[in-house]
Amino acid sequence: MNKLVMNFLVTEGYVEAAEKFQMESGTEPDIDLATITDRMAVKKAVQSGNVEDAIEKVNDLNPEILDTNPQLFFHLQQQRLIELIRNGKIEEALEFAQEELAPRGEENQSFLEELERTVSLLAFEDVSNCPVGELLDISQRLKTASEVNAAILTSQSHEKGLSVVTRYQLF
Repeated sequence: MNKLVMNFLVTEGYVEAAEKFQMESGTEPDIDLATITDRMAVKKAVQSGNVEDAIEKVNDLNPEILDTNPQLFFHLQQQRLIELIRNGKIEEALEFAQEELAPRGEENQSFLEELERTVSLLAFEDVSNCPVGELLDISQRLKTASEVNAAILTSQSHEKGLSVVTRYQLF
């Protein structure tokens, strides 16, 4: 049970609580608690819509994360496109979709379908009536942030030769 509590604290980024729990219970975390702050900075960047910063931070932590996980990289780029659309940068969004995402869609049918869904946001002046308007909801950012968080945790646990850390999704 203590291991489960520790995994939750680590996964959700509660550094101080994890440190206190470690001292009180003697339960060792599966990763270095010092790495939590960097991971939470990535998660926060995605949640606030600053995807470029998040990608840079992930690459600073471990460049192999995005190199070995094309789906995660696509979802981050998709989120970047969503943020461009959210901010009304239509021309930039179209250019980004054509140059960065379309080639990935050609390689992977599911990426193409997700790209088409995302680009369809541009067809609606009022996205509240758009069938894919949920892509602009904060929940989409949270979903992407959770995916990045899990990938970083997995990477960190593999670096230490441990099993994959249990993921908790609260949404």
